[in-house]
Amino acid sequence: MKAMVLEAPNTAFVMKDVPDPVAGPGEAVAKVFTVGAGLTIQHIKMGRMPAEFPRIIGHEITAEIVDVGPAVSNVKVGDAVTSNFYLMCGHCRNCIKGLEPLCENLAGMVGKDCDGGYAEYIKLPAHVFVKLPDGLDYKNHPEEVGVITDALATPYKVLKRGNIRPGETVAVFGAGGGLGIHQLVLAKWAHARVIAVDIDKDKFDACRKAGADEVVDASQGDVTQALMDLTNGNGIDVAVDYVSTKATLEAGINALGPSGRVVTLGGAGEDFTTNARKLLFYEQSILGSRYVSRIELLETLELCARGEIWPIVGLKRPLAEAEEVHEQVELGKVTGRAALRVADPV
Repeated sequence: MKAMVLEAPNTAFVMKDVPDPVAGPGEAVAKVFTVGAGLTIQHIKMGRMPAEFPRIIGHEITAEIVDVGPAVSNVKVGDAVTSNFYLMCGHCRNCIKGLEPLCENLAGMVGKDCDGGYAEYIKLPAHVFVKLPDGLDYKNHPEEVGVITDALATPYKVLKRGNIRPGETVAVFGAGGGLGIHQLVLAKWAHARVIAVDIDKDKFDACRKAGADEVVDASQGDVTQALMDLTNGNGIDVAVDYVSTKATLEAGINALGPSGRVVTLGGAGEDFTTNARKLLFYEQSILGSRYVSRIELLETLELCARGEIWPIVGLKRPLAEAEEVHEQVELGKVTGRAALRVADPV
């Protein structure tokens, strides 16, 4: 099969002929139609996230099962599927509790610790594949369907972690990024008041189109004060931080009102300080969030199948143009998600 291979970190993709994968016990192979190109896998490409090379990256797939190994019952040949990002075991205590991102036997991530979707075929443990729901038009919208698994599912998980309720005010830090802009979509879907916080003025129009009621230019002035001004001094209910630097985390925490919550995920993951007395007196919460459970992924796919939400794919290219696409991802020039077409759905 043809595959875009990374021979080493911080190198260009190489289109190569590699052996077709064959399903072993408990495994399945799928033909890939499209695969998303997001910032997480760009970190792998650039060596900012450790991985073993050579590696075929990519996990946001739209695909169809073409081979199953012995002892596989959850998928069959012909099923339209996507994939979970995490290689969870599915049977440990946390997996059984619906906490798959905290799997006690986590084997890594698709496209990082095993080969992913930048290829004509992908082989995975069968339970990692997720069947697409009826009504999700993957044949006419394969790029959009593939990126749902991360670009929309991750923000959907954040809605639940942050217990975001109608009428609350939600500030999204890094709102112009691939996940941030979809968090705007989800927060607006949840009937919240949405404030986009970013340093890139060129993305403010896209943020407004995605659902932001107001925008805050984080490159200008005091972000905390700007958020307090927009809430008449009451503070925001939820800060969602996709940047997670010391500055953004502290700005979000300091702008919280009573019972306010900060949800941090991705980004720099820097240390920060806060006032424990304020957390106590105002019953505020600081929360972390890691990817999604299987049920959260399924629920997000169902929402898209019903037309309640839909991903933003600002750049679509064939697999052969992966290098040029990743240059745009690295520069932050993609609105929403980028996606690569590997084959046309039949």
